[in-house]
Amino acid sequence: MKLAGQERPAYFLYHSLWWALDWLFPPTCGGCSRPFQRWCPHCQGQIERITGPICICCGEPLSNSTPLSNPSGGVRCSDCQAQTPEYEVIRSYGIFGGPLREALHRLKYQRDVGLGDALSKHLIELYNELCWDVDLVAPVPLSMKRARERGYNQSGLLARPLAYAIQKPYQPGAVRRNRETRSQVELNAYERRMNVQGAFIANRAKVNGKVILVIDDVMTTGSTISACAQALREAGASAVYGLTLARAAQKANADLPQFPPI
Repeated sequence: MKLAGQERPAYFLYHSLWWALDWLFPPTCGGCSRPFQRWCPHCQGQIERITGPICICCGEPLSNSTPLSNPSGGVRCSDCQAQTPEYEVIRSYGIFGGPLREALHRLKYQRDVGLGDALSKHLIELYNELCWDVDLVAPVPLSMKRARERGYNQSGLLARPLAYAIQKPYQPGAVRRNRETRSQVELNAYERRMNVQGAFIANRAKVNGKVILVIDDVMTTGSTISACAQALREAGASAVYGLTLARAAQKANADLPQFPPI
């Protein structure tokens, strides 16, 4: 499927570079390890797209019985009703599971960096569906320590080709971490929120008065993008939107008591 934006020169050149590298060094599929394809049609077809009722703010899948929470007919989840996030909207392409989970694991932890280009087409597709109008694209930043250890930012590998495809500036320096944080993997929702509180600072010269699109690989509770959005808004951004390739099937705080706003 050809997506709007894929004919853009910058995107075409970037994608062609990865195609040439794959021709020289044949890859295996990030989801099933089939040879000669970085992301095969079978694994692509296994992605569980997020459909049906969702929170109009964070994109959390909702049950059909969830009552409407505002007169316009939109539905907010209990978390977004309790405290409005700093971002405008977050949307995710698919559920974090199956081949998509395996591919993101390989991208993040096994240095299969070419998967960033291969998987970014799903973010391009999602952006085209949403018809947002943003001024620049920024990845969720890594800490300096993790950047040195890993050698790359997996969110940046997804964000750069998206920016090229939609012809918006790619600005990895728009927001950065100003302190080290623990890995979010083993933390519950409250711990995640506390872990990233005040962990980011934005570049006012780059974001003041701009609509920012923040890109991450996986969303669980939205605490990371929310903390980024807070820093961006404090630096003068007029609005912050978020896109992630995948999201956890349920928020990590689904079985936890509500905690007070901070």
